[in-house]
Amino acid sequence: MVYYEKGSRDYAFGGEELKEAVFAAFDRLGRRKKVLAIPPDFTRYHSRAGELMRYAYAYYGDSLTDILPALGTHFPMTDAEIGRMFPGVPRTLFRVHNWREDVVTVGRAPGEYVKEISGGAVDYDWPAQVNRLLVEGGYDLILSLGQVVPHEVIGMASYNKNIFVGTGGAEGINKSHFVGAAYGMERIMGRTETPVRRLLNYASEHFTAHLPVVYLQTVVSQGGDGLQMRGLFIGDDCECFEKAARLSLEVNFRMLDREMKKVVVYLDPEEFRSTWLGNKSIYRTRMAIADGGELIVLAPGLHRFGEDPTIDRLIRKYGYVCTPQVLDCVRRNADLRDSLGVAAHLIHGTSEGRFKITYCPGNLTRGEIEGVGFGYADLNTMTAVYNPEKLTDGWNTVGGEEIYYISNPALGLWSYRERFN
Repeated sequence: MVYYEKGSRDYAFGGEELKEAVFAAFDRLGRRKKVLAIPPDFTRYHSRAGELMRYAYAYYGDSLTDILPALGTHFPMTDAEIGRMFPGVPRTLFRVHNWREDVVTVGRAPGEYVKEISGGAVDYDWPAQVNRLLVEGGYDLILSLGQVVPHEVIGMASYNKNIFVGTGGAEGINKSHFVGAAYGMERIMGRTETPVRRLLNYASEHFTAHLPVVYLQTVVSQGGDGLQMRGLFIGDDCECFEKAARLSLEVNFRMLDREMKKVVVYLDPEEFRSTWLGNKSIYRTRMAIADGGELIVLAPGLHRFGEDPTIDRLIRKYGYVCTPQVLDCVRRNADLRDSLGVAAHLIHGTSEGRFKITYCPGNLTRGEIEGVGFGYADLNTMTAVYNPEKLTDGWNTVGGEEIYYISNPALGLWSYRERFN
């Protein structure tokens, strides 16, 4: 059921209107005795989910007993991040999801089904895993808050990804990510019907239909009027997600009539501190970059590769190499075979030799960057040439050279029209 829907390409939600919309949806749900909220973490700061979380706390008060940020494989939020993203919400309500320890398996999708939906790319079974709070906490309402936006693993982010990945376990996350990578990222991005989404929908239908989950989904874009929330969709089923996804494709997908030869992407240091997240600069632009082109990534906050020590070690060991090499490493090495999410990430982080990727990190050395297969350039030198304070999103001319500038890769997807089919 859809409890609330509003939005369009040119709409912009104001704060008071957003609060009234959330309260109206909660009025339809009725009062609840014990509520769990699952918002995104700080890496989704621009989603406006922090604002939604504050309104949920204002509405439910003491009935809101637990807040479990959907960390997935990410580092736990710091107190400073919680204070900035969720001002006024008591710190004592926040719980930390441990994707290696705090999960239960609620069911398994059979290997025959996984093989069918992946077009034969993989044939293992898949465990639907969630944080044990969801099934053992005795909640009569679970609020899942997030932003619908094009995504490299699942096609479009949010909806039940927040549950089965955001609060999921190691096996479930690793295997689902590898399904997407093996099937082909460029066949997935910007689409609602994908193998990974079908997996999660299977789990929602067969294993968690009894859980009282309601989704609050935003659509946010960067345009001429700045960063704006274009839509809000609240409901408990796939219809609500699909409505949000249609709007997201309108406002977040940039379909270009010509290829980019040089792309400069800026990574906000408060949001992007690892290549695990910063490689959105690669994922979201790869369908628009010309063969022989270059992607320059200005990354002042970059100081690690993985969001987890084990993941960081594996990225350093194997590097961002072409897909056949990654698949060969999976076959020959148990550590990577046991961490298929990392293998998927390595595949996502390569240009397959089509274009050059140059990272300009704030806190990693040339040796570290080149050691994982990227090109390196000095951040200060490159920032002096491509100054984010002087560039505007889209086409720019710098020193007589045409470039395409992106201030936040997490907010969109870019493709050359003839490459998207």
